[in-house]
Amino acid sequence: LLLLRNPKDLATSYYHFSLVFSPFPSYESWDSFFKDFMAGKVPWGSYFNYLSEWNKYIDNENVMPISFEDVKENTYLGVKKIVEFFEFPLNEEEIHAVVQRSSFQSMKKNSKETHGAFGDVLFRKGGVSDWRNLFAEKHNLEMDKMYKEHLEAIPLGKKLKYDVYCKA
Repeated sequence: LLLLRNPKDLATSYYHFSLVFSPFPSYESWDSFFKDFMAGKVPWGSYFNYLSEWNKYIDNENVMPISFEDVKENTYLGVKKIVEFFEFPLNEEEIHAVVQRSSFQSMKKNSKETHGAFGDVLFRKGGVSDWRNLFAEKHNLEMDKMYKEHLEAIPLGKKLKYDVYCKA
């Protein structure tokens, strides 16, 4: 299962995560983080290179790419696709129960039990388009350019629905 996220929201979440997760480098500002993110100088490297590499496997029957945004649009359908891909023997009632238990609200509410103190780090907002709260026009232009250069023409890049989720 290859879970994708649009690069603007990914950068935003990554930044907030780095602010509260002490093993990660700390940043004095969003601008300094954004510069490192775009240059691939963050833990795990460049997201653009990561997706470009995974694109080689997009047609592999053992790889299922799905985006966070698609799951947010229709959680039931997203869960159903995952269940079918892994051939889990779940009926409709069980799929609905998974949808309910895997909602952001449910996971955040239970995060102390499931993840201890780390739950507050993992479950911040659970939404789409929070990038609009951080990105200035210069960030939008730079990210749009990077997307066009590295991801726009590849199938995995199209799965991000960049025009839907990343346009100012």
